[in-house]
Amino acid sequence: MKKSFTTILLILFCIAFFPLQCLHAQTRYPKTINISYVEAPFNLQIIVMKERRMLENAFAPLGVSVRWHVINSGADQTQAMAAGSLDIASVINSTSVILANAAGNPVEIAALVSRPQQTFALMVGPNGPRTIRELRGKTIAGPKGSVLHQMLIAALVKEGMKASDVRLINMGLPEARTALLSNRVDGALQAAGFIIRNEEAGMRTLFTADGYLTTLLFTAVRPEFAKNYPELLRIYLQVQKEAYNWITEHTTEAVSMGSRLQQVSAADGMKLFRWSGIAQIMEQSDVLALREDVDFLFRQKMIERKINPSQFILPVAFSR
Repeated sequence: MKKSFTTILLILFCIAFFPLQCLHAQTRYPKTINISYVEAPFNLQIIVMKERRMLENAFAPLGVSVRWHVINSGADQTQAMAAGSLDIASVINSTSVILANAAGNPVEIAALVSRPQQTFALMVGPNGPRTIRELRGKTIAGPKGSVLHQMLIAALVKEGMKASDVRLINMGLPEARTALLSNRVDGALQAAGFIIRNEEAGMRTLFTADGYLTTLLFTAVRPEFAKNYPELLRIYLQVQKEAYNWITEHTTEAVSMGSRLQQVSAADGMKLFRWSGIAQIMEQSDVLALREDVDFLFRQKMIERKINPSQFILPVAFSR
């Protein structure tokens, strides 16, 4: 009886004076968090977080390590989350999130990363098509099921054309660039640093996303992870906000870091930074844009059913 009374006193003392430490001691966290690392188009928050080991330092006191996975494709990120091998998609485009949820693969939006418009483009060769209508019958390389794919279709539709008027070959951005430079395709869907390097090689930007759709990049999370480890998700999002603030206060240093990794000049890096539309708080206008995307993708038969974006946006995404 005396031993039990002493134990109770110790627990009460711990809760009264060291609540956070007690919580951590009693919570069973995973040994490792799996997070995607996506540099392109110019995701400075994620670059800064990784280069400065901000997440590693934040999770270390909890005995949790960080494992980064280089996965640039949004579709591949959603598949990895469905398989349980990826907990947090650091940067994922709106189209991939919608396609995944519409297909019955739940992916939840936890934060806004950016609203880039100029960083997505369709590029052609120096003697390639001069207008969107001249794309009819042409072959385009680029990632299917992505915001770039949606951008292409939106541009075609606005010109009175259909998705079937072009032939889209599914390729990653580097492979699409190589195909364009070697004249194996008539156009390539490209982003950020690839656009700059292509222009230096004599390629032309036929159009960007601007005027065709609102491009949104998010941080997304596997629902089971968000449910089971809300404290870990909160820490991740807090670190991401700290990275945003650090970029605001050390813009030149942050852009230099991103420029080095993307192999572009400091001047071009600053251009990419201006294009990136870096952000951190989701607004109701972003929800409206997602709803418009759902309607568009449904009309184009890229999804079989309409879904409500509000059902896969976590409240924390609107936190200031």
